[in-house]
Amino acid sequence: MKPLRILIADDHEFIRRGIRAVLEKQPNCEIVGEAADGREAVQLAATSRPDIAILDVTMPELNGFDATRQMLQENPNIKVLVLSMHESEQIVREVLASGARGYILKSDAGRDLLSAVDSLASGKPFFTSKVSELLLNVYLKRGAAPQESGDPPSVLTAREREILQLLAQGKSNKEVATALYISVRTVETHRSNMMSKLNLHSMAELVRYALKNQIAS
Repeated sequence: MKPLRILIADDHEFIRRGIRAVLEKQPNCEIVGEAADGREAVQLAATSRPDIAILDVTMPELNGFDATRQMLQENPNIKVLVLSMHESEQIVREVLASGARGYILKSDAGRDLLSAVDSLASGKPFFTSKVSELLLNVYLKRGAAPQESGDPPSVLTAREREILQLLAQGKSNKEVATALYISVRTVETHRSNMMSKLNLHSMAELVRYALKNQIAS
């Protein structure tokens, strides 16, 4: 039987090692790469072609949700399992919107990691019990009154979220431009557009928005 090719991405080395140690004991799992940030994870996914990618939500350079979106654009067959320290309806919404197939809390990983990997490998989604309750709440609230203006990160484009994360992490316009191979003027235009869309008036307000909505940590 062909082994499952698995990519692990988390900015904490001890968490990557822990996940790897658990999976390497399984005869059907092969670790094909480790990444310490979201951008590296996307690059590794493009070259190693994993069956399953296990991604932390709050990674530097590119958060887990946008990394998921970019991976799936490159290879729609990758099954993404998202890990998070936090449980919230906002994260559940972003998991579903990004195209990830599973979401488990890091506190539950010791119990649920192997079950989640087996489930995704079988083409089924997996959510830990606490997350399943949140998922049900999100479903029941669907069709309710709209959220407050500016709350959902989906109001921004993928490129805008990518730029916002880098800016929120303290990078200058020039550093963002260099990282994304675009011009400084393009970065400035995107920043202006984001502030207009979100009705925000300063970089500090943009940073608060990015933190609140899990775009940056």
